[in-house]
Amino acid sequence: MAQGITPEKLISPPSQGTGMYKGGSNIDDRFGADTPAEEFAELSDPLRDIPDDLEVDAQKLIQDTKVKEVLHQLNTELVALENVKERISEIAHLLLVDRLRRSIGLEAEPPTLHMSFTGNPGTGKTTVASKMGQILWKLGYVRKGHVVTASRDDLVGQYVGHTAPKTREVIKRAMGGVLFIDEAYNIYRLDNERDYGQETVEMLLEVMENDRQDLVVVMAGYRDKMDRFFSDVPGISSRIAHHVDFPDYSAEELLDIGRMMLDSQRYQFSGDAEKAFQDYLQIRLTRPHFANGRSVRNALDRARMRQAIRLYDSVEKGRKLTKKDLVTIEAEDILQSRVFDDLHQTGSDNGEAKANSKPRAKAGAGKGKK
Repeated sequence: MAQGITPEKLISPPSQGTGMYKGGSNIDDRFGADTPAEEFAELSDPLRDIPDDLEVDAQKLIQDTKVKEVLHQLNTELVALENVKERISEIAHLLLVDRLRRSIGLEAEPPTLHMSFTGNPGTGKTTVASKMGQILWKLGYVRKGHVVTASRDDLVGQYVGHTAPKTREVIKRAMGGVLFIDEAYNIYRLDNERDYGQETVEMLLEVMENDRQDLVVVMAGYRDKMDRFFSDVPGISSRIAHHVDFPDYSAEELLDIGRMMLDSQRYQFSGDAEKAFQDYLQIRLTRPHFANGRSVRNALDRARMRQAIRLYDSVEKGRKLTKKDLVTIEAEDILQSRVFDDLHQTGSDNGEAKANSKPRAKAGAGKGKK
């Protein structure tokens, strides 16, 4: 789950400006050092012909690619997930060194960067894929750095001859960037001999091998189901170079996420509201269908709705509003949630949303409910 960034920043591809190398549209003209510096271009054996004490300008490459800025954003915009951030940093470092090697003619096979992201909903998988696209683009590994998100419905057809065109179109749109396949295990149903997902799998296997210099495939989903998928389709597993697990957030981390979300939207908790939201999280974590950061966002959206209704009612009664009123979520905006009505009642976020469509309680009526 992204923190402190707008939806536009998540879905907009990187600018086609300073990060593009040698025009960028030709695979042979990018990756920075596919074309080594002139003094190294004619060497028959750079490994032996270049002195070991030759200095390479790593600082300039780091500065030119601005990859440190992307890694800094990843660290500041995502709460916790330290292991995930470390893995992404490691991949960035690998690509930086590969660029430096190529700049003096030390050719090597471009690293395979197809990935598996496993974890429960709302743990930041899509956001990290977006940041990964920017890193790959800034380091010249892909031409665009955009992220195309797809599911089974986008890839697999419902009748003969329908699957290949759908899959081909998605792959075409993703070329030059990252193809993020959510709940990838749904693509192929081993227990259904007539399932058309096998055709999609075969096309993905081909593109993951033959076009890995221009496309990174990230497959995401629940860990146990992804393990089963890789077991059923070993050809996919052998092409995945990096497996990254996204753990669930703790209640304190979710509270931090909530603060950051409100701040990005120019809202704030009152002191009592923050305590109420902390209580809400402790209860909500025990309920079914909890989706980490996604559920936090949904809960805050409903709190904003309750705040708006409360403020409207106060205006109707003749009260003047202040800027503080407009930016502050109060405890009553949290405590009217259905999770406080019956601690033994279970339900999803959608269930709570439906409950809120019923005649609302009077402002402040939920105070003190546990």
